[in-house]
Amino acid sequence: MFGNAPNALWSRWLEPDEQNRVPLACRALLVQEEDGRNLLFETGIGTFFEPKFRDRYGVVEEEHVLLGSLADAGVRPDDIDLVMLSHLHFDHAGGLLSTWSESRAPSLVFPRARFLVGDRAWERACHPHPRDRASFIPELQELLQKSGRLDIVNKVDAPSVLGAGYRFHESDGHTPGLLLTEIPMPGGPVVFAGDLVPGTPWVHLPITMGYDRFPEMLIDEKRELLTDLESRHGRLFYTHDPDVALSRLERDGRGRFRAIDPMPAAADLAD
Repeated sequence: MFGNAPNALWSRWLEPDEQNRVPLACRALLVQEEDGRNLLFETGIGTFFEPKFRDRYGVVEEEHVLLGSLADAGVRPDDIDLVMLSHLHFDHAGGLLSTWSESRAPSLVFPRARFLVGDRAWERACHPHPRDRASFIPELQELLQKSGRLDIVNKVDAPSVLGAGYRFHESDGHTPGLLLTEIPMPGGPVVFAGDLVPGTPWVHLPITMGYDRFPEMLIDEKRELLTDLESRHGRLFYTHDPDVALSRLERDGRGRFRAIDPMPAAADLAD
């Protein structure tokens, strides 16, 4: 998760367990618009794994956490109008699928939603590289296509498919065609940071993941996004930070970015 950063550094941010694993979230963002439209940004890892893979990846929850969280907010699966997916790695799109069963094929859990995926991210999922083939769910692409509710979009499509004020930022450092959505909010824009900035430790520019396809490119992309967002008093939403869902940004005396004003997980971001 921390690329070439030494253990002595990253273990101060996330303490590893006896198997050298760190706690991570797979967080989604629900946007409820004034007209009643429900937009879901990513779906987390879900429960599509068969037991041996759950153990391999350290997935400790047996229930579909996202569906439970939506229920707590008074939202049913058929209330979701649109699901925006930054890319189709299993820890970001697995929550689209029903819970694994030995006797039942997987199905999509949001029966009305339209599914938005970037064109280049879709191409990557359909034709993965050997290096990242295991990051995708082979059955998912077919289910999305057969649903009749799949929209393959590009960087300039945000206003037309999401509405005025929305914007896409494109990144290739983690995976080709990663689409990060900028969401207009009263307190300043919120960017769903996906795997470009998975949590607050990764706000520091040199910190990248071993999963990233092109780390140096990712650092340049991250610098550009954070510089722009900090100048507009925007915020980042983090998918993998175990404790922080959202933060603002500032630079210290040496010009290094850091996260400030952290908002805890499962918080209402309306303000």
